[in-house]
Amino acid sequence: MTIRVLLADDQALLRSAFRVLVDSEPDMEVVGEASDGAEAVRLAREERADVVLMDIRMPGTDGLAATRMISADPELAGVRVVILTTFEVDDYVVQSLRAGASGFLGKGSEPDEMLNAIRIAAEGEALLSPLATKGLIARFLAQEGPSDPDPDRAGRLDSLTVREREVLVQVAGGHSNDEIAERLEVSPLTVKTHVNRAMSKLGARDRAQLVVVAYESGLVRPRAE
Repeated sequence: MTIRVLLADDQALLRSAFRVLVDSEPDMEVVGEASDGAEAVRLAREERADVVLMDIRMPGTDGLAATRMISADPELAGVRVVILTTFEVDDYVVQSLRAGASGFLGKGSEPDEMLNAIRIAAEGEALLSPLATKGLIARFLAQEGPSDPDPDRAGRLDSLTVREREVLVQVAGGHSNDEIAERLEVSPLTVKTHVNRAMSKLGARDRAQLVVVAYESGLVRPRAE
């Protein structure tokens, strides 16, 4: 299956470079280019994109607002957004995750990293840039949110089984299904089932959103460095 990629960046030169890179891969193709967020949302719907590489700073409707619009549209439930940012360690990272992005990637990343990011996002996995540590994301989530756990978020955890909570804690720690399976002494398939059920119960689009829920609900707390 070919991954349909939409490029959203106000710099035409960067879009051209990304197009050449993406179109060089046999399992993906660029289906559209947008120079602002509003156009990105429109094209995501018209072209049925699987993954949007979204610049966060664009004129008019920026990438953050566009990501919120995509995440809130039931017709675009299958669209995954990967935020492209020049500065990987800033408040925009957390805001983008909360807006519904599957992750973020620095514009200075290696070509292979970007292609891998597209594939990871298309599979519904959470993507965190190799240069950003899980601990840093956790600290930002804690700083951006209220000092006390969100009661609405915490209440939604009541629907989870004990095992699903255990798996959610591991997901929030950035562990893969294979790693979680080894830690909990179950099969990777069992872990995948628990992850999917947790996403369904919590209304999370992907693993990145599970991480946000885990921290905002207070189930997981950022550890001091």
